Amino acid sequence: MPTGVHLRDARQQLFDAAERVLLRDGPNGLTSRAVTDEAGCAKGVLHRHFADFDAFLADLVLDRAAQLEAQASALRESAGTGTVAGNLTSALTTLFGPVPVAIIPLITFRDELRARLRLARPGGGIAILAQATTAVSACLSDERDRGRIAADTDVDSLTLSLVGGGHLLFADRDPGPPSAAAVDRFVTAVVADAVRRRPAEGS
Repeated sequence: MPTGVHLRDARQQLFDAAERVLLRDGPNGLTSRAVTDEAGCAKGVLHRHFADFDAFLADLVLDRAAQLEAQASALRESAGTGTVAGNLTSALTTLFGPVPVAIIPLITFRDELRARLRLARPGGGIAILAQATTAVSACLSDERDRGRIAADTDVDSLTLSLVGGGHLLFADRDPGPPSAAAVDRFVTAVVADAVRRRPAEGS
């Protein structure tokens, strides 16, 4: 049996292979054999770097969650420019991209993975959704500080509405992601009251 190619950066290449399998075949298709076959390496390579497959998946999720945090930091720079709804539409579209949306059901249906994520970091059991919630909350807080939404806006409740509804919009992978217009309509409706009640300029 061939042992496959040598992986120079085995962890990252295995993560990238798992991501491709997840996007193509969904959570049910993500097995250790599928990952190593996709990476073109022997199955033993994965077990040399990770205690077991759930340990691999936990590190994969945390790696992608860290990438999402970096993207969320960049999104905050848009606060105060354009429109509030436009900024939040861009944020949801990034935060619920194909990879995060594919990872969420993986976490939901693997109890052992959730347990390991909770041990790895506070709130880790709902990694990805936790990153999305933190990012949207930060965006709303920044816009409130700039007076672009009402000062008495309940940021926590508005965040839950945007993240929960946003996840539902993006969750069905088969027909593809929702259109930008559909996301914008949803966000505009959710934030309409907070935007409408902000103080008028110069008041």
